[in-house]
Amino acid sequence: MNIPPLSLYVHLPWCVRKCPYCDFNSHTAGNDAPRQRYLDALRHDLERESGRASDRRIDNIFLGGGTPSLFDPEEIAGLLQRVRDCFTLADDVEITMEANPGTVECGDPAGYRDAGINRLSVGGQSFNDEHLKRLGRIHTSADIRRTVEEARDAGFDNINLDLMHGLPGQSAREALADICSAVELGPAHISWYQLTLEPNTVFFARPPADMPDEDRAYEIQDRGQSLLDAQGYEQYEVSAYARAGKVCRHNLNYWEFGDYLAVGAGAHGKITGSEGVHRYAKPSNPLQYMQTIEAGDIGVEFIPIAPDELVFEFMLNALRLVDGFSERLFCDRTGRDAAEIEAIMGPAREKKLVIRDDRSRWRPTVLGRRFLNDLQSEFLPEQR
Repeated sequence: MNIPPLSLYVHLPWCVRKCPYCDFNSHTAGNDAPRQRYLDALRHDLERESGRASDRRIDNIFLGGGTPSLFDPEEIAGLLQRVRDCFTLADDVEITMEANPGTVECGDPAGYRDAGINRLSVGGQSFNDEHLKRLGRIHTSADIRRTVEEARDAGFDNINLDLMHGLPGQSAREALADICSAVELGPAHISWYQLTLEPNTVFFARPPADMPDEDRAYEIQDRGQSLLDAQGYEQYEVSAYARAGKVCRHNLNYWEFGDYLAVGAGAHGKITGSEGVHRYAKPSNPLQYMQTIEAGDIGVEFIPIAPDELVFEFMLNALRLVDGFSERLFCDRTGRDAAEIEAIMGPAREKKLVIRDDRSRWRPTVLGRRFLNDLQSEFLPEQR
């Protein structure tokens, strides 16, 4: 098993308002959040995580949330300086920060660019103001356009725009109109994903009455993918579309089963070492996280991934990629021998869910991508 590339994820957990569909580790606080105390905890956490990195290089950094753009550019600059003090970064390190549109949830883009952010991910979700209200968003479609334009004026040439489809009451025409509005702004990357009702959310407890049925959702997805392709956005993952050379390196590292360090409340990490592959997570409650760090505790439990589970976890990620994975990558990440691959992939291939191409790559078929959960379940240890 070879040591994979390494990413760094930093979680900033607060939002102005909790959206009814959101199951992320986010907490309503806004300006009342104990930002300085939390930043102090992050700095200590970064120092501890640097020991896990050892002499490995960080290829990309992702500041996620929550709403990281609630933190001022000066606070982000100080945080990134601490990162540079603790780690060796690639010369071309990609540093992404999530930001919500509007003056309430996004500070000065030029300030974030000066702080060291070189990729901005804007949570637009829809250009239909009525749909935005139903989603609990506090910005408008005009705010999205203004935020993207200001970011471009500030020097950002690598901007992602998040869009959702399958919204309550949304027609195919409205979903495609959202894509057209996004394309007009010319972002380098579009994340276009279907709204799902996740446990522990308001929408799960009280589902909207007019969610699209399976046939309408598939029609939206099929037509949307064709439209994005025609506009020069190549789909490389289930919900990710990029211009040439603009794939999200942080997310690609996830899907290729790379390693990532976890900093912040609720952040999850994966690390490969001489004793195998381990996962770990930080306390999810921000107050508990800060108290744990302040008490000098590591606050994590390292959970080894058993060899049989490694295959499933690899497939859970890599099969999200449209182009699938190479046999070499499979061997490098799981420690399995190339001679085992045919037997491992056989049942899924017999069901026409995957194919092997002439480059020794395994990728999901159109059928496999449509029924991805069924494909992934083929690799559960008990199934195999």
